[in-house]
Amino acid sequence: MNTSGKATTLSLLNFKSLPIRTFWITSIAFFLCFFAWFGIVPFMPDVVKDLGLSPDQKWNSIIVAVSGTVFARLLIGKLCDKYGPRICYTWLLTLGAIPVILLGFVQTPMQFIICRLFIGFIGASFVITQFHTSIMFAPNIVGTANATSAGWGNLGGGANRLGMPLIAAAVISFGVAETEAWRYSMIVAGVVCFLMGIVYFFFTKDTPNGNYAELKATGELPVAKKDEISFVNAIKDYRVWILFLVYAACFGMELTVYGTMDDYLQNAFQLERSTAGNLVLSFALMNIFARTLGGFFGDKFGKLKGLRGRVLFLAVILGVQGIMLATFSGMTGLAFGIVFLVGFSLSVQMAEGATFSVVPFINKKAIGSISGIVGAGGNVGAFVAAMVLKSKSAVAEKIAIAENQHLGQEAVETAQALASAEAVSSGYLLIGIFVIFTAIVSLAIKFSTEDEQAVASEMKNIPSYS
Repeated sequence: MNTSGKATTLSLLNFKSLPIRTFWITSIAFFLCFFAWFGIVPFMPDVVKDLGLSPDQKWNSIIVAVSGTVFARLLIGKLCDKYGPRICYTWLLTLGAIPVILLGFVQTPMQFIICRLFIGFIGASFVITQFHTSIMFAPNIVGTANATSAGWGNLGGGANRLGMPLIAAAVISFGVAETEAWRYSMIVAGVVCFLMGIVYFFFTKDTPNGNYAELKATGELPVAKKDEISFVNAIKDYRVWILFLVYAACFGMELTVYGTMDDYLQNAFQLERSTAGNLVLSFALMNIFARTLGGFFGDKFGKLKGLRGRVLFLAVILGVQGIMLATFSGMTGLAFGIVFLVGFSLSVQMAEGATFSVVPFINKKAIGSISGIVGAGGNVGAFVAAMVLKSKSAVAEKIAIAENQHLGQEAVETAQALASAEAVSSGYLLIGIFVIFTAIVSLAIKFSTEDEQAVASEMKNIPSYS
């Protein structure tokens, strides 16, 4: 530890350390939030049948689940700066558990959509996790800590594909009807989130030196008026909005690509649904290490080249991501296609980790607000890209149906699948070009000489740094 109490190493088994204990609790909380947020996805065929959802209602429920997160992330970052991560996470978990539980009791499509809107708010957990690790770890390791906590938390979005069916199987074994299992599974997920909120309150602190309320009382933290000034300064900083665009280009594109990849692999390469689904799940599980690598190399480049080094690595890995996706979009053979898809998966997750190795150094008085704005960028990017892909695919499929309807149902389905694959392929190419453009723009992020010197000085005061 250094004199400020921040951890200078990521010693995962040192549970006596407050920063390490906080790292584990915030990572687990983030995992549970993502698990609950996407928990209904494996059950959507059952939900459609049970509630009689129309295709439009199904898509609307997906859209509101992502849209709600945008506003929640913008708000929660500012609240973290003002009240601290401990109280914010406690309330997010306990209140966010309510719509998760209520989803198990819905009877109409509208009730289902409303619950999914409010469940989307727990996606703001990402912001609190990044904020809490940012103020618990020293500059030499903060990128690695941020990336690891985020990567392990993101696993919740993939683990639900395995975990939720297991919960359903368990409740069925107690005599619950199979058609009702999805309801009980969501209730279980909500209760676990609620209990985690209690754990967060009693077993973490806002900073290595104590909670916000105590520190504000002693004058160690700014009062509310200065908090407002910090937030205004944050939204005026052009670097924040470049990072907003950067996170849209990495996390936003990851969400969109993986959300459409199942169908694309089936249509473009004639894979079975189960095989395509397992491939996509394996890419999601790469978060175990890939995002951590992004933060790790961000820290290493920070050691070699200062804050500018972190930006340079971010630009390079983002450029690699764009090249990988653009190249994959033109692949017609499965073997080479998988190679470039793995390259995309690795680089996009590393770019996410690298982004939040830069965020803590933009404005240390408004880390929460900046994390919220940048985090929201990911969801905005996902929403825009999804709408582009959906519209391109819909137009192409309608044309294919109209041109082949006289040839029979099988011919129509084949033409429709081919048209969809071609439309999504061209969409991936556009996304890849956008990512490369964003990588170039990211080079405009600059730091003052004073900022560079301040971080360099802080590094020298870290005994364990080498």
